[in-house]
Amino acid sequence: MSFVLELPVRFAHVDAAGIVFYPRYFEMFNAAVEEWFAARTGVSFADLHITRRHGVPTVALQSRFIAPSRIGDVLEIEVALKKLGRSSCDLEYRITCGGADRVIASAVLVYIDLDSGQSEPWPDDLRAGLAQTNPVRHSAAA
Repeated sequence: MSFVLELPVRFAHVDAAGIVFYPRYFEMFNAAVEEWFAARTGVSFADLHITRRHGVPTVALQSRFIAPSRIGDVLEIEVALKKLGRSSCDLEYRITCGGADRVIASAVLVYIDLDSGQSEPWPDDLRAGLAQTNPVRHSAAA
């Protein structure tokens, strides 16, 4: 386990059929990445974007939807770093509920300068933080 965010399925996540509308999973991935990044590096996305003027947009994303999630389910969103490159990182996401897979995905994020839009090498402090492997569990249930 690299990093796990516990997130309840809320009314805003579901469609008329009462299941999570698939684009909401991508929003959940993004929420988990924000929490993972802050937990690993000590730098919030607010600080990264506003103070440092850098970002980490997703440039590639693949997903497989395995089973539906419903309002009231408590999802566990695992974020695992698979590769840390010069200016990018490969992530794997796994969303489960009660130990059963719901969504599995992989993504590539790139560290960019927000003003130029160009990629840059990870700064040493962020690279060191991202490379950590200690397990972290965070809850957004409150």
